[in-house]
Amino acid sequence: MNATQAKHRIDELSQSIEEHNHRYYVLAHPSISDAEFDRLLEELIRLEKEFPELLLPTSPSQRVGGTVTKQFKTVKHTYPMLSLGNTYSESELKEFDERVRKVITVDYKYVCELKFDGVAIGLTYRNGELVQALTRGDGVQGDDVTANIRTIPSIPLKLAGSDFPTEFEVRGEVFMPLSSFQRLNEALKKQLEADGYDELEIAEKLFKNPRNAAAGSVKMQDSSLVARRGLDAYIYFFQSEERSFESHFESLQKLKSWGFKVNEYSQLVDSLEEVINFLGQWDSKRHALSYDTDGVVVKVDSIKWQKELGFTAKSPRWAIAYKFKAASVSTPLLSITYQVGRTGAVTPVAQLHPVQLAGTTVRRATLHNADQIIKLDLHEGDHVFVEKGGEIIPKITAVDPSCRKKDALPYHYISKCPECGTPLVRTEGEVLHYCPNEMGCPPQIKGRIEHFIARRAMDINSLGEGKVELLFDHGLVHTPADLYHLKHDQLLGLTKEITDEETGKIRKVSFQEKSVDKILKGIKASLEIPFERVLYAIGIRYVGETVAKKLARHFGSMDRLMIADAEQLMQAEEIGEKIADSIVQYFQNQANVALIADMKKSGVRMESEVANEQLSDRLSGKTIVVSGVFTYFGRDEIKSVIEQHGGKVSGSVSAKTSFLLAGEEAGPSKLEKAKQLKVPVLSEQEFKNIIGQE
Repeated sequence: MNATQAKHRIDELSQSIEEHNHRYYVLAHPSISDAEFDRLLEELIRLEKEFPELLLPTSPSQRVGGTVTKQFKTVKHTYPMLSLGNTYSESELKEFDERVRKVITVDYKYVCELKFDGVAIGLTYRNGELVQALTRGDGVQGDDVTANIRTIPSIPLKLAGSDFPTEFEVRGEVFMPLSSFQRLNEALKKQLEADGYDELEIAEKLFKNPRNAAAGSVKMQDSSLVARRGLDAYIYFFQSEERSFESHFESLQKLKSWGFKVNEYSQLVDSLEEVINFLGQWDSKRHALSYDTDGVVVKVDSIKWQKELGFTAKSPRWAIAYKFKAASVSTPLLSITYQVGRTGAVTPVAQLHPVQLAGTTVRRATLHNADQIIKLDLHEGDHVFVEKGGEIIPKITAVDPSCRKKDALPYHYISKCPECGTPLVRTEGEVLHYCPNEMGCPPQIKGRIEHFIARRAMDINSLGEGKVELLFDHGLVHTPADLYHLKHDQLLGLTKEITDEETGKIRKVSFQEKSVDKILKGIKASLEIPFERVLYAIGIRYVGETVAKKLARHFGSMDRLMIADAEQLMQAEEIGEKIADSIVQYFQNQANVALIADMKKSGVRMESEVANEQLSDRLSGKTIVVSGVFTYFGRDEIKSVIEQHGGKVSGSVSAKTSFLLAGEEAGPSKLEKAKQLKVPVLSEQEFKNIIGQE
């Protein structure tokens, strides 16, 4: 295929893909399968790689992202991005209407639009192509997030039709659909659990609602990660010096024809009474939507009257936002149960009489900790108010005292582990209770093994949930190391029935010939897993995938890591006091030391493949402090290189320091200390010369 043929095919594919994109994300009426769409996109990407000169910024292939933005440029808005005034009652809405009537003495119409709970965005188009996307910022200037916004499929990179102005701006809202939000938080929760965070810490780190998740996604540095977040957008406003419309509603219809996604529930009404009817309908109907909406925006439809009404310093006088009250219901509290996590954290959970709330059936709500039970003053048989509001996870906000029986007994937090009976402990300054029986508490034991076999850890995917429980119940595994001692005859024929807590359904887990072979093969294959993932798999609290990689690169082996004290640990990149203390405590437990020894004996990798490779003795006897950002080396990599050439890395400058290796943005305090002590300061290039990398 020559360049001419390639251009013809690329144009053809681009047009087809954008049409299917529009049908899927804007019209919600796809005409081809996902697999067929993927094939078209793959062909386009392949051709653009073969003919890079034909790659255009508006190509559908650019939606997958890949641009990395270290710092978002601040740009002044062509038109100020003002916020809306809020109202929470019909009486305040009537006051708004009265203010409008003082200016407009003839009949006028309102446009009612759902208020999306997302991030305001301003999009500039020139010659039909998206050229800039700015956040609201302070209303006068915002951040340029164009690379990230290009990844959102419902935002057109190139417009349909031809009757649009040469240059214009649209305003809209980027939001995260509930399905995308749920997937994101589920993945984050699994990762945090795997890293050893307790229930309260996880609750704090999870995205609280889709709006927070959307806001965080729009400002991510890597646009390829933004592309995976499943963001969407609705456009609701048009501005241009070249063209205007007689009415706002008319502009929305025209925006649709150009390919923009405009909310289908926007409605033109003749009176305030119809506005109030619209509010009443959507106060309940909103719970069935696939995205969050927290109110309705009411706008005067006529552009002429909008100009006549004008603006205050902060908001337009011709529009107002009506906010819905948070969804809340009362339901009986049946009981309080307690869940024990992998780290031993014990979390109370309220078991509720099933109730419909914001479109879902709620059966339970987290109570977080003992303090929350005391704060709510929960008694047996209480009726409690459950609310979602901006939160996706239901929470109990209060007790209905009118329903409490006179002889109702208050709930008290348990003193012993619900699983093993061990007295719970609560460290001063901590809000959670813990079961200290790490080696004897069943959910902690099973949780550690399930973490160990996870895909991102040892990747023994043939052993899923249920099978670990089966092995534990038959006394075959008590630690991850026991997996490497399993035999074919021990596994064959094992059977167990497991009841799903949520549905009550019973399923059977059994080991047949094929599944046993697959399990043993998976365990054997895990011996090839690199050391950094082994370090993550053993489940040291707060040591997630990223931290494990940094520790593996810095120390090179499990033996060196095990003997490191807190100060030495904190010399590794991004290792703070909390993580360092957790690692020290882990290896002070002789059961953990025995676990490492057992796995090492079984052949599990306990060393990095390259970290301990000795390249020369050019830095032998030298103690080097590293500070700043480097061009040729990453921070961890440069420390590893120093050790490979016989040097020792220190975290602070002293009289014993041989030299300070300073990159860009080197710490001022270290530079000053080196100057005071007359310690040589070397650049990255000088360092490369010393080790022979000219």
